Amino acid sequence: MSIRIAPQPRTEIELTDTESRLCTLLDECTAHLKKEHGIITACRINGGWVRDKLLGSQSNDIDVCLTDMMGVPFAEHFVSFLAEKKLLNMDEIKIAKIESNPDQSKHLETARTTVFGIDLDFVNLRSEEYAENSRIPTEIKFGTPLQDAMRRDITINSLFYNVHTRSVEDHIEKGLDDLRSGIIRTPLTPLETFKDDPLRVIRCVRFASRFGFELDPELRDAAQHPAIQEALSLKISRERVGEEMDKMMKGPDPLRAISLIDELSLYPSIFYIPPQIMDIRSTSPQPFQHSVIAARILHSLLSGNATHIPLVHPTILSQARNDPGLRARLFFATGVYPYTGITYTTKKRKISLVEAAICEGLKLGSKNHYSDGIPALFAAAERLKNLDLSDDKLKVPSERVAIGLLLRDKSVHYPITGSHWTGSLLFSLVCELVPLENVIDISDCVERYNGFTRRVEELGLDEIVDAKPILNGHEVTQTFDAKPGPWTQSVLNKVVEWQLEYPSGTKDDCVAWLNAEKEAGRINMDDLTAAHSGSKRIQASDKSAKAKKMKR
Repeated sequence: MSIRIAPQPRTEIELTDTESRLCTLLDECTAHLKKEHGIITACRINGGWVRDKLLGSQSNDIDVCLTDMMGVPFAEHFVSFLAEKKLLNMDEIKIAKIESNPDQSKHLETARTTVFGIDLDFVNLRSEEYAENSRIPTEIKFGTPLQDAMRRDITINSLFYNVHTRSVEDHIEKGLDDLRSGIIRTPLTPLETFKDDPLRVIRCVRFASRFGFELDPELRDAAQHPAIQEALSLKISRERVGEEMDKMMKGPDPLRAISLIDELSLYPSIFYIPPQIMDIRSTSPQPFQHSVIAARILHSLLSGNATHIPLVHPTILSQARNDPGLRARLFFATGVYPYTGITYTTKKRKISLVEAAICEGLKLGSKNHYSDGIPALFAAAERLKNLDLSDDKLKVPSERVAIGLLLRDKSVHYPITGSHWTGSLLFSLVCELVPLENVIDISDCVERYNGFTRRVEELGLDEIVDAKPILNGHEVTQTFDAKPGPWTQSVLNKVVEWQLEYPSGTKDDCVAWLNAEKEAGRINMDDLTAAHSGSKRIQASDKSAKAKKMKR
């Protein structure tokens, strides 16, 4: 497991000038409400902003909790108050009303606006009661700061900052100590907290990995309780689980997140496959611990502190180190590594279990190219597996063309899905290293990938992997004096092969080559069209046969 040093918290919050000004105005607004309207309320900033400020981090998101007042009317009063003081233009400030949505962990109506460039949420302090088999509260009412703090997920998120006294409030008397000690603990007993909302188990993992904090032993036991494990699958929307996983994989220590998921036996609940899919899968998943092994290898390579793995060519690591989105996809891919090579078949197509975990189990969709980019990583790993420069396949029609076409394969390099050839090489290397234990085998594997990368750079292919065909479709049809059709793409593919073989060639050189190929009969437009039509007829025939078989 990776080791991170937990940040040391401050004892007091240091406000920026804008934050100080905001607190002053909130205090003045509450005094104005009491004097002019007889409304008594108080403002406290809660949760993540307080925690992050104490840890020395800045936050542009402020949640303001109100005593005995709803968020929307206070926000309206506050904006009106600022307008009267001529501090803002009323017409330029919009207040969004966010309705309560328990499925999205929004149990209270919230008012959202932006003042002085700070995003503000206004909500009332609450007290909640939950039913036995639901994460939706049966009763929500105005609460005291202590009652509100006790309903929070973890103690370090239960701290308040009182804007009137300019002081931190720790009503449960554990938050500040846990922040100093680096402990993730729940305000109530963890079993009670998790029964109220099982999503909090996953949030505990996220915050532990984010800050390098340790999980309280009682919390660890509760997270593995059979009732909580079952509730994780039955009571939480998959979108919310996917959102938490996205934050973990983009966080500072995704390896620790994956390790904790394994330690707490959360894998089947998080990387979830619906039962109807598991029943028709092609084979069984690998041990879930393999995801930790894959993540540990990836982390070691990217951090450069691998003790048992030789140095990897820096080009292989370059894109992943500079592209946070690719780094997140790579770690996400190690998370679903146990599903490697497993498929299931629907009426329409064969689908990988990796895709099912991303799209059905976590409902991530196209966000950060998870739904298309992660399956592409596994496809690239299969394509690049056992890559060896001595392979005869890499010498036909020539080494330069063969390697160039391999790099331009859409599973290996395709910016539209976020795929980059170096990231594909890196993930393929990780996949090959997972089962290896012998030092010699590990060294040989790394050297194969390093040698391949050196050869790519020697041939200059790293500089033209994104190059467009030197001729476009219009220029190809002009050369053949024909209307565009299915044949055009086939010719463009041949053009790409030509320019890989002749990197210094010009457009005129390519046109001359095309004419020579056409005159020699090596490129025939009619043959290309017929071949395309034949392929389409075979596909249509296959579909028709399948349809008749299903009908019978």
